[in-house]
Order: sequence, then C-alpha cells, then structure tokens
Amino acid sequence: MERNKMAKLDPDEKALADSIERGEWRSAHDLRRQGKRYQKYAEVTLRKDRRVNIRISGRDLSAIQKRAVEEGLPYQTLIASLLHKYAAGRLVERSLTRHSSRRRAAETKG
Repeated sequence: MERNKMAKLDPDEKALADSIERGEWRSAHDLRRQGKRYQKYAEVTLRKDRRVNIRISGRDLSAIQKRAVEEGLPYQTLIASLLHKYAAGRLVERSLTRHSSRRRAAETKG
C-alpha cells in the first residue's frame, strides 16, 4: 500500500492493512454457503424466545427510559441489550473500573 494512504489510517486500519500485506488472510470458499451458515448463527443468537417479568424500582426504570431515549431505542430493547452483554461477559461495572483505576494510580505513586 502507498505510504501516503497508510499515513491516513487509524491504528486498527493500519494493523489490518499490515496483516493483509503479510499474507495472513485467505479467500473464503463457497461464500454463499458460509453466509447462510453465519446468518443462521445470528438468527439463533438474537432470537427472542422467552418472556421474563421483573420488578425494578421506579427510579431505575426512569433512568433506563431516559438512557433509551438518548440512544434512540425502546427501553425494552436497551434492557435486553444490557442483559445480553452481561451474560456474554462484556458488561463491566463502571464503579469497579473507577476503583481499579484509582488503585492503580495510588500504587504507581507509592
């Protein structure tokens, strides 16, 4: 790839371009079959096949509804997304992150 084009890439794009240049990628064979396969994975993963009723405080519900409006989502969709991220281990509690950052900062000073 030309140098001037490489300079305009962000770090993720540059890493991908470098990976391609090193020959770490290969063409997918039978693309249509693989596309159908991954489509099925997505359908199974995203299927909403259970209903759950929960009780939460009015304060929490109002906060969730406010956040949903800010995100442009129905609040039920936001709740489902949060639960999915938590179940997948991709939701990190902010207070734990702040606490860890403060502790690391204190350890480096002391």
